[in-house]
Amino acid sequence: MSRGIGEFEPIQEVIPEWAAILVALVTQLGDVWFLALLVGGLYWFHRQKREDAAVIIGLTIAGLSLITGLKHVFSLPRPGQPLVAIESLPGLLQPLYEATAMASGYGFPSGHALMTTIVYFSLANRLSIGTPRRRFASAATVVALVGLSRVALGLHYLVDIVAGVAVGLTFLFVAERLLARYRTEQGTVAFALAVVSSTFALVATGLEPDAVLLLGASLGTFGGWQLIRLGQDVFAVDRPSEAVRPVAFRVALASAAFAPLVAALEYFHLFSLPVAGGALGLALAVFITIPVLTHSERASRVWTALVFWLTMAALGIRYLLRPSTWQRGYAGGQRVAGRVCRWIRTQTSK
Repeated sequence: MSRGIGEFEPIQEVIPEWAAILVALVTQLGDVWFLALLVGGLYWFHRQKREDAAVIIGLTIAGLSLITGLKHVFSLPRPGQPLVAIESLPGLLQPLYEATAMASGYGFPSGHALMTTIVYFSLANRLSIGTPRRRFASAATVVALVGLSRVALGLHYLVDIVAGVAVGLTFLFVAERLLARYRTEQGTVAFALAVVSSTFALVATGLEPDAVLLLGASLGTFGGWQLIRLGQDVFAVDRPSEAVRPVAFRVALASAAFAPLVAALEYFHLFSLPVAGGALGLALAVFITIPVLTHSERASRVWTALVFWLTMAALGIRYLLRPSTWQRGYAGGQRVAGRVCRWIRTQTSK
C-alpha cells in the first residue's frame, strides 16, 4: 500500500530541469555532514554559548540515533520518483547530483525532516541572534524548504516529512523538559540522551555499522564532557577536600563511558567495526575537550604546568638513558668504591 497522495507530479512539474541541482543543494541544509559542521563549529568558536552548543551536539547525536532506529523499526521503502533522470544532466553536474540528490535505505520517517527540526529549532531556542520570533521563523523556513526539497527530489512521500517533523518536535519537547529539570547538568543530560538513543538504534538495527558508530560517538562525547565538568568542579571549590565527592562522581561517569571504547580497541582486530566505533568515540572526546583547554585560563595554566613537568621528566629520562651518563656513573661508582675499600683497610690495620 502506497503512502503517497499524488504529491510528486504537482511539485515536480513546476521545477525546470535546470533547477534540479539547486533543489539538490537546498536539501544539503539537512544532510549529516552539513549539520555536523554547523554544530561542531558553533561549539568550537562560540565560547559564550559553549554549554548550549554541547547540548545541541548531544541532541544531534540523539536525533541521528533515533532516526536510525525508527527507519529499521518501520522498514518502509522510498518512493523512487526522481525529479530528473541523471543522464539528462550535463556530464559535469551528474556526479554532484548523484551525491546530493540520491539516497538509499528506508524512507519512513524522513531523517532530513527530523534532523533539521531538532538542530535548527535547538539553535533558535539557544542562540541570541535577533529576536526569538525571527529565529523560530527562520528555523521553520529551513525545515519547510528541506522537507519540500526531499519530496521534490522524489526521495520521500509527504507523510514521511510530516512524521519526521512530528517526531523531531516530540523529541525536543521531552528533551527540553528534562534539560529544564536539571539546569546545572544540561550537557550531561543531552549526552546521556544520545547514549540512550544510540543504544536503541543498536538494538533496533541488529548491530548495524551506523548504530555502532553512533554508540561510540555518544559514549565519547559523554565521557569528554564529564572530563570538562571534572575540571570545573575542581576549580569551583575552595578546599581540595570539598572536591572529593564531585571528582569521584565525574571520574565514575567518565570511566563508564570510556571503558567500552578502550575495550573495543583492546579486544578486537584493528580494522573491525567495534574498533572504528571506539576510535571515533575517543576522537570525539578529544574534540569536545580541546576547545575548553585552549580557552580556559585556569585550564591553560594547569596544561602549561603539566607540559612543563612532563617535558622535564622526559629530558631527565633521556639524560639517564645516555651511554655517557652510565659511563660517568660507573666511573664515579668505582671511585667511591675505591675510597670505601681504602677506608676499610685503614681501619682494620689500626
